[in-house]
Amino acid sequence: MPGRLEGKVAIVTGAGRGIGRGEALLLAAEGARVVVNDLGGSPAGEGADSSPADEVVAEIKKLGGDAAANYDNVALMEGGERMVKQALDTFGRLDILINNAGILRDRMVFNMSEEEWDAVIAVHLKGHFTATKFASLVFRQQRSGRIVNTSSESGLGNMGQANYSAAKEGIIGLTRTLALDLGRYGVTANAIRPRAGTRLTLTPELRAAMERARAATRGAAAPEGSAGDAISQMESLAPEKVAPLVVYLCTDAAGKVNGRDFIVGGNEVSLCNLVGRERSIFMDGGWTLDALDQVFPTTLGAGLKNPMPPQAPKE
Repeated sequence: MPGRLEGKVAIVTGAGRGIGRGEALLLAAEGARVVVNDLGGSPAGEGADSSPADEVVAEIKKLGGDAAANYDNVALMEGGERMVKQALDTFGRLDILINNAGILRDRMVFNMSEEEWDAVIAVHLKGHFTATKFASLVFRQQRSGRIVNTSSESGLGNMGQANYSAAKEGIIGLTRTLALDLGRYGVTANAIRPRAGTRLTLTPELRAAMERARAATRGAAAPEGSAGDAISQMESLAPEKVAPLVVYLCTDAAGKVNGRDFIVGGNEVSLCNLVGRERSIFMDGGWTLDALDQVFPTTLGAGLKNPMPPQAPKE
């Protein structure tokens, strides 16, 4: 049933390649007009190139859709403002924002520089805020809108990706708060944790991180459902398989889905648990250190395992 988004206007950041490209194409196939944002930088966020965004726009137009290219940097407030203004100036409205742009600067935390930390946080976490800030002004005024953010299973913890993991789990917190801030105005905000083979997930640096994680956990149980498990499957997962869920979340049919996050890739779509208490203990007057020392091991601490136990230093 094509045409689910007829008359709608969408912005997709990082839409020149991979997951974002697939999202832009499917949005257009469903009738949306699309602002295709992509700075065109390297996987590390260096340089700029207009051709990725231009090529996706050309592809959409060849298929009978309508799109416009945008080359702004999502890490800059003025970049987010300009792409929202472009949607309004070019197509007369804005209904959908897909935050997808990202970079990688992988390094073990004890080797990570301040610049490597700041760059990843800026593109991923701040980059989700910049366009959302200005889109939310439009959505609040018109009392409708859809936001889909891009998190990652790396947010659950992934060796050598402290910056990326922190940003991606921060996006989950942002998404849940957007749902509360904007829900009363008819706006929904949800997040995905995609599994797909892209130029970010198949980098030599990430392969090396996977090998370090495997080596470090050899002889110890890796956390169930860990990011390392998911990444090892990436090569066979097409980026285009992520788009159907994202586009579904932008339709009227998903109007009650708000503040949630999903794993999506290949033949799987999973709704993730909301964070809550696993188990609790109480004591009248509050806990003392002596009481915790006595009670914790057999209650809250029962069965807990260190996912990365200490290892003897190599000779």
